[in-house]
Amino acid sequence: MDEQEKSIFQIISASGDSRGSAFEALRLARKGAFEEANEKMQEAKEKSIIAHDEQTRLIAKEINGEKTETTLLMVHAQDHLMNSLLARDLIEEMIEILKEQKMK
Repeated sequence: MDEQEKSIFQIISASGDSRGSAFEALRLARKGAFEEANEKMQEAKEKSIIAHDEQTRLIAKEINGEKTETTLLMVHAQDHLMNSLLARDLIEEMIEILKEQKMK
């Protein structure tokens, strides 16, 4: 496995972990466990940072003249990253709605 493939798998793995933590946070919030949900959302953010940092490293290499081969695996990694970021953002909003409903 070459360096680019390792980076791709790092993006996929961290993105998947982030998405999983975000959905676990939503399940906890639906049960009213908002403190635990916040902890899971923090985990989701930390995993997103790992994936985003790896993506940024690949982009910086390309800017510096090291072309990145666009493979189906790379597209898959980008898809995972963007979907995990979107899921996390939407779940944050959903948790806030659940909190508001609980206060009523």
